[in-house]
Amino acid sequence: MPPGSTDHDVIIIGAGFAGLYMLHRLRGLGMSARVLEAGGGVGGTWYWNRYPGARCDVESLQYSYSFAEDLQREWTWTERYATQPEILRYLDHVADRFDLRRDIELHTRVTAASWEATGAWVVETEGGERLSARYLVTAVGCLSAANLPRLPGSFRGPTYHTGRWPAEGVDLAGRRVAVIGTGSSGIQSIPVIAESAEHVTVFQRTPNFSVPAHNGPLRPEDDQWFKTNHHKLRHQLRTSHSGLFTSPNPDSALAVTDEERVREFEARWERGGLAFLGAFSDLMMSEEANRTAADFVRGKIRATVRNPEVADRLLPGDHPLGSKRVCVDTGYYAAYNRPNVTLADLRTAPVRELTPGGVRTADREHPVDVIVYATGFDAMTGPLLAIDIRGKGGLSLREKWRAGPRSYLGLMSAGFPNLFTITGPGSPSVLSNMIVSIEQHVDWIAECLDRLDGRALDADPLAEDAWVEQVNEIAGLTLFPRANSWYMGANIPGKPRVFMPYVGGVGVYRDICAEVAANGYRGFLRD
Repeated sequence: MPPGSTDHDVIIIGAGFAGLYMLHRLRGLGMSARVLEAGGGVGGTWYWNRYPGARCDVESLQYSYSFAEDLQREWTWTERYATQPEILRYLDHVADRFDLRRDIELHTRVTAASWEATGAWVVETEGGERLSARYLVTAVGCLSAANLPRLPGSFRGPTYHTGRWPAEGVDLAGRRVAVIGTGSSGIQSIPVIAESAEHVTVFQRTPNFSVPAHNGPLRPEDDQWFKTNHHKLRHQLRTSHSGLFTSPNPDSALAVTDEERVREFEARWERGGLAFLGAFSDLMMSEEANRTAADFVRGKIRATVRNPEVADRLLPGDHPLGSKRVCVDTGYYAAYNRPNVTLADLRTAPVRELTPGGVRTADREHPVDVIVYATGFDAMTGPLLAIDIRGKGGLSLREKWRAGPRSYLGLMSAGFPNLFTITGPGSPSVLSNMIVSIEQHVDWIAECLDRLDGRALDADPLAEDAWVEQVNEIAGLTLFPRANSWYMGANIPGKPRVFMPYVGGVGVYRDICAEVAANGYRGFLRD
């Protein structure tokens, strides 16, 4: 293709953690790149999710870029688990620190992208703009397509989705608030909303497991330790299973005494956070082992919630611990001890309709002034399929993925040349520390584009089939598919039930990707 026949070498969709780093890497290669971002600022997930109590479930020191020495030295987090405003300040700092904004178009939602016979991607925006590039990189995030339930009836008051919270905030003081959903955003927001609201009614369909964060100010000595040892620590994160410091215990939960097992669980509980899942090596492999951990958490819920009837309704019982994303909370279960918090169990009394003044369930009407939908996202595939992406011969990605996503390594989908998907389905993505996975994908894509030198690349359909089979086979060895989770697409009516992420681990996956590249990009087709 003649040089200069496209507007840019690369178009990147999204200006969150992935899009910002991708732009930085491409600049370093001397490539022309443009970032198209739907929001009014950079930040991606952390631009949109401004709900009360929004906080990362990965510790701040681990949830940060590793690519620049100066950035590591100059930024100091204030808390063990950073809030949404602090993470957004960090990303704004990165955008300014590396002068990224001049190549970012805000308020620019991509609606379509098509592969042309000329060997270019043509991207269309909601505003009617058409841009072309040799390569297209999606940095749309895995959790960015808000899932808004379609309930019959009509409510006259204001409604909000946690994933689309107004930038100016919402004053809920003295209001009667319905919170629908008890996933991560519900579990984080309910205790905070309850502090000012007149009353909070929580509508729970499925109880979730949650572990305490034990959050607090970041100790200066911890910050200094991480900065001093960051080379070694970052290497440990990249080669670990989850991209986290979970300190995995190699022992089986069934090979120790009851006392030893409880002692390990207690130590993890007191430490707080997702490291709880590393208590024993077989928690996600053995139902019996998993049950010991689940029973421990259920015991903690009973010990925290004073009303035994409410505690029983909060006990998760339909899925193994960890097969749905384990939530990390600050005071969630204790919030039900407040006189202004009521739990409505949708398993026994489902929502029938919205009324002008509230929510009607099978047993009664709940009068409320505001509805907060904490109903999560159309995960992993939703953000990609929201764009009309068409590859060779007009092949629609929506049609190709009708029965579930198909990709090679989560990086490319056969029939869509020069289209790279950062943390796409078939990669560790949502099962990992997203920043570790994002950096690995961006670095791999950048090196690949540098080697391609303008040529086209596509996934080999045979390699794609083999990878999809491997992803499914490994998932089937674990307890993950036992849950109706958003990992499986089960939260979206009509979405195919397919376990989407790669569960083999961050370190193993990194080695696979490196080996593929070292062997002439085995499994990819070049023109």
